[in-house]
Amino acid sequence: QVQLVESGGGLVQAGGSLRLSCAASIGTFSTVVMGWFRQALGKEREFVAGITSSGSRLSYRSAVKGRFTISRDNAKNTVYLQMDNLKPEDTAVYYCAGKRRRDIVTIMPYDYEYWGQGTQVTVSS
Repeated sequence: QVQLVESGGGLVQAGGSLRLSCAASIGTFSTVVMGWFRQALGKEREFVAGITSSGSRLSYRSAVKGRFTISRDNAKNTVYLQMDNLKPEDTAVYYCAGKRRRDIVTIMPYDYEYWGQGTQVTVSS
C-alpha cells in the first residue's frame, strides 16, 4: 500500500530553521505531484507548498514565500521542505501529500489522495 512518512519536525526558536522530509513508498513517485499542508490547533488545513512531478514548477502560499523551499529527489522517492526564519505563526502539524490526477500544483486538500501522518512543528517566541 502507498505510504508517506514525514520526519524532521520539532521545537525551534523564532528565526531558526528546520528541514522536513517525506519518504514515499509510491511506485511511480516521479509522476506524482507532491505538496505540504499544515494545520494549526483550531484552524483549517492549509496549503503551504507544492511541486510538480519533475520539480519544474513550484508554488507557495504567500506567508512563506522567501522563507520556505520545497524540493524533491525522485531517485530517493523523497520530498523536502526547508523552513528558514521560522515564526510562531508557523506552529502547526505539517502533512506531506501526493496526487496523480494532473501534473499541476493545486491548493485544495481534497485534490490529494495520499497523506502522511504529520509531524509537529513548534516555534517559540
